[in-house]
Amino acid sequence: MSVYVHGVGMTKFGKFPETSLKDMLLQASVEAIKDAQKPKIDAVFVGNFMGGSTSNQEILGSILANELGLGHIPATKVEGACASGGMALRQGILGILSGEYETVLVTGVEKMKHVSTVEITEAINAAMDNGSNEKYAGLTFPGFFGVLANRYFYETGASKKHLAKVALKNRNNAVNNPLSQFTTPTTIEEIMNARMITEPLGLFDCSPTTDGAAAVVISRKKSAIKFLASAQASGPTQMQEAADLLSLPAVKESRKKAYEKAGISPKDVDVIEIHDCFSMTEIISSEELGFFQKGEGYKALDNGDTLPTGKFLINTSGGLLSKGHPIGATGVSQIYQIVSQLRGAAPNQVDSDRIGLAQNLGGTGSYSTVHILERL
Repeated sequence: MSVYVHGVGMTKFGKFPETSLKDMLLQASVEAIKDAQKPKIDAVFVGNFMGGSTSNQEILGSILANELGLGHIPATKVEGACASGGMALRQGILGILSGEYETVLVTGVEKMKHVSTVEITEAINAAMDNGSNEKYAGLTFPGFFGVLANRYFYETGASKKHLAKVALKNRNNAVNNPLSQFTTPTTIEEIMNARMITEPLGLFDCSPTTDGAAAVVISRKKSAIKFLASAQASGPTQMQEAADLLSLPAVKESRKKAYEKAGISPKDVDVIEIHDCFSMTEIISSEELGFFQKGEGYKALDNGDTLPTGKFLINTSGGLLSKGHPIGATGVSQIYQIVSQLRGAAPNQVDSDRIGLAQNLGGTGSYSTVHILERL
C-alpha cells in the first residue's frame, strides 16, 4: 500500500491579531480539502505545540472535525515541539498504511504573536528538559544553537559570514513567496550588522515568532504525488548528553531510515526543505542529511550550491528564517512547498524536479522527521 497527496492548503504566515487559532486551522484545512476535490475524510490529525499555554485552547482535533462537519471520525492532536507538524503527518501516513483509514486530513497550526516576548519564551522553553541543570543555568534555544555555531567555527573554516549567507539566501527566496512572513529584501551587510541575540547569532539568524497554519489531504487513492518514505527518530534532550556537539543524531537517523525506505540517496533529491530554526541549524542538518560531508556544509554556501540555481536546492520557500515559524504548522508547511514544487507551481520554481525532501526538527534535536515525496 502507498500514500499519496491529494490536496494542500496554507495561510499567509505573519502577525494576525484579529484571526484566532481556530480560524487559521479552518482556513488551511478548507483550502486543502477543496484542493483535494472534497473527498470523504476518515480521520484528522492536528500538529500543535502551545495552543493550551498561549491560547487556552486544546481539543483542536475535535474542534476541527466538528467545525468541518466531518462527523464522528477519530481526531487527534499531536505534540512534538517544533516537529509537531511533521509528526502529525507521520501519524496520518501510518494510519493509512495500517489499513484503518483511506483518506486523512493533517493540519498544523500555531498562534504566537498575541502574547509578550516573556510569555512566548516561557512557552517555547517547554520544549527543553526543564528538570535539567542546563535549564536551571538559563540555557535557551538561541543559547544552545549559538554554542553549536561557535563550536562549528572552531572546528571548521566557517565564520559568521556563512551564517549570514544562509539568512540572505532564505530571505531572497521568501521575497518571491507571497505566503511568507518576511518579503522585504535585505543585504548581507544588514544581516551581519543586525542586533545580536546570542553570540554569534544575530537577529536574521533566528527564526521569528509567527501565526499561521498549513494542511494536507493524504490518501491511499492514487494521485500524481506519492510519499516514498516517512521516518522519525529521537535524540538527546540536553547538550551535556551529546557525544558530538556538531551532530544531530535524530536528523541523521531519520535520514537513514527515510533513504532506506525510499531506495534513494541524497544525490537523487531535487528540492529540499530543512528545518532552519537558526541559520546554523540549516548548515548542520544539510550535513546530517547527507548532502555535504561533515564539517563542509559551509563551503556549499561559498559555491552557491544551495541557491535555487545550485546543486542542492534548500528552502526555496524562504525557510523558517523568513517564511516564518508557527511551530505546529512548520512541518506541514514544508510539505506544502514540496508539493507545490512537484506540481510546478511554487515560488522559486525549480525545473525538472521529481523528488522532494522535508526535514522537521523538534527541540534541540529531541525529534526529527523526514518525508520524501515523488512526482509520478
